[in-house]
Amino acid sequence: MTDPLVEVTDLEKYYYENDSILDRLTGREPTSVKAVDGVSFTVERGETLGLVGESGSGKTTLGRLLISLTEATDGTIRFEGRDLTEVPESELRGRVQFVFQDPNSSLNPRQTVGQILGYAVEKHRDDDVPTDERVVSLLEEVGLDGDTHRQYPHQLSGGQKQRVGVARALAVDPDVIIADEPTSALDVSVQGQLLDLLEDIREERGLSMLFVSHDLSVIRHVSDRVAVMYLGRIVEVAAVADVFDDPLHPSTEALISAVSSPDPRVETDRIVLDGEIPDPKEPPRGCNFASRCPKVMDDCRSMDPELVGVREGRDVACLLHADATLDE
Repeated sequence: MTDPLVEVTDLEKYYYENDSILDRLTGREPTSVKAVDGVSFTVERGETLGLVGESGSGKTTLGRLLISLTEATDGTIRFEGRDLTEVPESELRGRVQFVFQDPNSSLNPRQTVGQILGYAVEKHRDDDVPTDERVVSLLEEVGLDGDTHRQYPHQLSGGQKQRVGVARALAVDPDVIIADEPTSALDVSVQGQLLDLLEDIREERGLSMLFVSHDLSVIRHVSDRVAVMYLGRIVEVAAVADVFDDPLHPSTEALISAVSSPDPRVETDRIVLDGEIPDPKEPPRGCNFASRCPKVMDDCRSMDPELVGVREGRDVACLLHADATLDE
């Protein structure tokens, strides 16, 4: 069995408050916000791992950590077995690329599409193909007319801008694309087209992808496996069919129950959670989900469950399945 392309182990990102010089002089204790709290997972070659969770669960922060847009507090990220800290930034940018959520803020309004893509092509050039020719080829690959290179971002629709964002990511021939909510700013009619485009590109180029979204219907469409986050932690990882057909963690069950059926005649049993997401500055003792879990047990309020394998290819952090843990 080959090693995973990306391997994340015990990754943490804490943001500290009350930690200035003045705070220290006045004796104020610093507090931490655990945006990502001990996350471990892998991304295999050629697969799409969907990362889903409620707003504020740490999905975007995790994606930014993988491309060093944010510095980790602790933990390791390995790319092809190499520690990310040992990979030169120029090499990393050529292997891992990011597709941002909002194309309006990620594209320079003062540059034409040709200039935006041309810079990426020239920065990572590894052949003798003229820049203009390469730019036109990239635009056509993402379903845009080659003449789009003469236009400015404000002259494009939202869907066209996001396709330019995808083309920019592809310009350096990456191995991994991290897509952070790439369809959330688009009309529903355009979302499906972009998702199909990303799937076709992944298959044709043999790319791996981390697809971040709060929309479970989108995750189901594009993913091979799914990782579910809650309050900075991954609570379940499994093949997409397993997660949707037989969710094991109660938070996963609640998320899936909230997905509307396209058939109005089909009634779904919506699980309505009590209370609010705990304050990440003061996470509860024991399981983070215990205060909202409809299946909570006494031990859940004191024991912090680890993410462990409970079935072949299935990991879950829940005491309900503690007895099903696979033997090491």
